[in-house]
Amino acid sequence: MRSHPDIRPTRWAALAALLTTSVLLTACGSGGGGSDSGTGRAKSGGTLTFAVSSDAGCVDPQQVASNDTIYSVRQIVDSLTDQDPATGKIVPWLAKSWDISSDATTFTFHLRSGVTFSDGSKLTAQVVKDNFDAVPKLGALGTLAEGYLSGVKSTTVVDPLTVRVTFQQPNAQFLQATSTHSLGIESSASAKKTPQQKCSQGVIGSGPFVLKQYVQNQSITLVRRTGYAWGSSRWTKSGEAYLDKIVFKVVPEAGVRAGSLQSGQVDAISSVGKANEAALKGGPVTLQRRANPGVVFGLAFNNARPVLKDARVRQAIGLAVDRKQIADTVFPTGTQPATSVLAHTTPDYANLSSDLTTDTAKAKSLLDTAGWKAGSDGIRTKDGKKLSLTVDWIPNSATNQPALELIQQQLKAVGVGLTLKQLQVTQLAPTLQSGDFDAAWSNITRADPDILRSSFSTKLANFYRLPAGPLDTALTQQAATTDITKRGQLVEQAQQLLVENAYYVPVVELQTQIGVSNKVHNLNFDASSRIQLHDTWIG
Repeated sequence: MRSHPDIRPTRWAALAALLTTSVLLTACGSGGGGSDSGTGRAKSGGTLTFAVSSDAGCVDPQQVASNDTIYSVRQIVDSLTDQDPATGKIVPWLAKSWDISSDATTFTFHLRSGVTFSDGSKLTAQVVKDNFDAVPKLGALGTLAEGYLSGVKSTTVVDPLTVRVTFQQPNAQFLQATSTHSLGIESSASAKKTPQQKCSQGVIGSGPFVLKQYVQNQSITLVRRTGYAWGSSRWTKSGEAYLDKIVFKVVPEAGVRAGSLQSGQVDAISSVGKANEAALKGGPVTLQRRANPGVVFGLAFNNARPVLKDARVRQAIGLAVDRKQIADTVFPTGTQPATSVLAHTTPDYANLSSDLTTDTAKAKSLLDTAGWKAGSDGIRTKDGKKLSLTVDWIPNSATNQPALELIQQQLKAVGVGLTLKQLQVTQLAPTLQSGDFDAAWSNITRADPDILRSSFSTKLANFYRLPAGPLDTALTQQAATTDITKRGQLVEQAQQLLVENAYYVPVVELQTQIGVSNKVHNLNFDASSRIQLHDTWIG
C-alpha cells in the first residue's frame, strides 16, 4: 500500500468528525490574536515567553511524557510523519512518502533530501536506523517510545534515503506512532548517547528550534534554527520559523502564571484552571481549549497490592467517584466526565457511560460483601487493617490536587481512606517501575487506541501490575489486525474489560486549556493537543 500526501489512511476517516468537534476555542477580551486571528501581517523576530507549571527533569523528546515539557522539546525534533489535528490524517514531514505491506508488518519510508541536523550532519536512512535501534534501550523514561517499537524485527537501510522497519507481527499503530514526539528523529550522535546524557544535556535535532539552555526546574530556552527548510506538510509557513527565541519558564503556581499573563510579563501560559478563567477573560487574552485523545485522567491501581487484588474493592471505588461533580467543580469549562478509559476524541473510543455511574449504596454493599466493615472513624477495617490507600500524584497540572481532594471526600463517604502523596515529576516513572505504590493519578495522551496496549498489556511495562488474561489477547490482536472493523471491535472489548474489572478508574477527560496573549498569532494545537510553534509569530 503506497501512501501519498493526498491519500487518507482509511482507519482515520471516522475520526474526522470527532476531532473536529473536540476543538473548542473561546476568544476573550478585546483585539485579535489567538491561534487563528489572521490579524495583521505575519512578521519574523521576537521572543515568546511561555510559563508552564512543571519540569519533567529531562530534555530528550524520546523520554518525556509530561505535556509541560513536551511543549518545548517538541520544537527541537522533526518526525517522519505528522498528523492533522482536524482529520486524523497522517501526512508527510521528514518522509515524503511511505509504503506499507498488506499485512502491516513492513513500513518503508522515503526520506526528503537536504535535511540537516543543527550540528550540520545530514538526515539519512542510517540516522533513522540509529534512532530506532536505540529506542528499545531507553529504559524507565522511554516507555512510550519503546511501546511504539515493540516487536520490531529490524530496521534496514535500503538506500541513503530509504529506510524499512519490519515487525515480527502486524503492527497497525506504527504509522501514527511515527508522527509523535516520542519517535522524533535525533542525530546519530545523540542516538548513541546514554539515556541519562540525553536527558540532562539535550539532543541534536533537525527541528525549527535548537536547545540553547536548560536550567532544571527553572527554564528551557530555544533559539530559531537558521536555514530550516523541511517543515511538516500541514504547516502554513515554509522555511525558518518566525520567532527568534522561545523561553519556557517553570511557574508552579496557577495564580502567578495567570497574573504574569495579564500583566504582560509572559506571552502564554499552560494549565489554565477554572479558578483563573474569569480573571483572564477580563484582559487581552485568548483561552484555547482542546480535548486530549488517549487514556483519561483516573486512578491507576497497583493491581498486585493485596487489598486491590479484590475486584470488589476496585469496583466499589469506581462506583463511589462522582465524575460529573469533579469535572464541573475542579476542571476548566467544557471538561467532560470520563465515559471510558479512552477519551472520546480517540479512534475506536467506546461509550461506556452506563458502566461508569455513581452508586454509593452499591459501593458500600460491595465492600460489605468483601468483608470490609465500617469503623468508628468512618474508615472500614478488615482483619485489624484499615481500608486506606495512598495515591501518588505529580504537580504537572493545577487540577491534580483539588481533583484528588474531592475524590478523597467521595471515597470517605463509603469508608475508603485516601492519602495523597505528592511526588516530583521526575519521581513518578521510577515509582511506577518499582511497584512501590497503591495507586497513581494518571493520564496518557495519544491519538491512537494502541495507547491501551502500551499502558495495560502485561507483556510490556505493566506498571499497574495487571494479571494476565483476556485483556492481553484483545490488546495484542488489535495491534496485529489490518481489518479496520475488527480492530475497532477489539479495542471496544479492551475498554469493556478494563472498566468491568476496574483495573483503572476513569474520572475525567483531560482538556488542555492554555492562555495566550492577543499579540501572539498562530499558536496552534497539534493532534495530541500539544503545541507547534513553527508558524507562531508576535505582532
